Amino acid sequence: MKKLILSTAIIAAMAGTAQAATIYDNNGLTYTLKGDWQIQLRQDAGDDQNLDIEFDDLELKNAITYDLDNGLTAFGQLDFGFKDNAEGTKDGSKLEEAYVGLAYEGIALSIGKRDFATDEFGVEAAYENTLAEDGFDSQGTSGDDVIRLDANLGAVNIIASTELESEGEASENGESFDLFATTSIEDIQLSAAFQTMNATPDADSVDTWGISASYDAGIAVVGADFSSIDDVSDQLNLVAKLAVNKSTKVAVGANNIEPEVGDDVTEWYANVTYKFPEQNKVSLFAEIADTDEDNVDMGFLTGMRLQF
Repeated sequence: MKKLILSTAIIAAMAGTAQAATIYDNNGLTYTLKGDWQIQLRQDAGDDQNLDIEFDDLELKNAITYDLDNGLTAFGQLDFGFKDNAEGTKDGSKLEEAYVGLAYEGIALSIGKRDFATDEFGVEAAYENTLAEDGFDSQGTSGDDVIRLDANLGAVNIIASTELESEGEASENGESFDLFATTSIEDIQLSAAFQTMNATPDADSVDTWGISASYDAGIAVVGADFSSIDDVSDQLNLVAKLAVNKSTKVAVGANNIEPEVGDDVTEWYANVTYKFPEQNKVSLFAEIADTDEDNVDMGFLTGMRLQF
């Protein structure tokens, strides 16, 4: 479930150390381990879908940082996912992220396998989606040959990334340039993103852009985003997140895709999440969702999530 982004958290999350268990901390070296285990009992929205158990996600995230003095930090991230193995579709773990970098006074440069800048975009708050989260999600927001720059400039946070074409190499899979910027004005957060992508070395470039806004009214957060893939489709997300109390939150949202060719599709969802007061990294959740397509039955899920 993509969350509304807090601009002050982007650099902190970059090295994977936020809300993680510290395994080792000595002589300027810190090694942390972060886990996200979520298992669902789920029946997707659609025609004649069956109830089953889904694993989304089963992740272990390893992060190391070295204090190099004078404000300079070296960091590295190595993340593994076990979802496919648990569902019997693949053997062994899947490498999801692997990168290293240097950070200095809010500026961080990293290289490796990781998310693009535009992965940060969007306000959608569903646990599961029938449609893509936004235009960037449908195009792709991660790569194997990524160079990424994160910059916390105080009032504005900017992320830029490029996926190298790597022509002739084993990791050859097209190229991309992505840019994301976000800023907060009191209780309002504004974001914008842009991507130009060649999905394969021989493909024409496709441009995607998007804007989003959210407002924190205290008891509730409301947000909207709009993204457009040139000559392909436009997409609009609306969401409202309500804090019932300190332990329980409710989210409702709608996602509409208007393609250049074909009919519009709208998906709506509503979910509730309960976090145990004694351990807020343990949560229970439930969700219902449906689309306006023909011959589609409502979907539902419920599950449990453990994080550290």
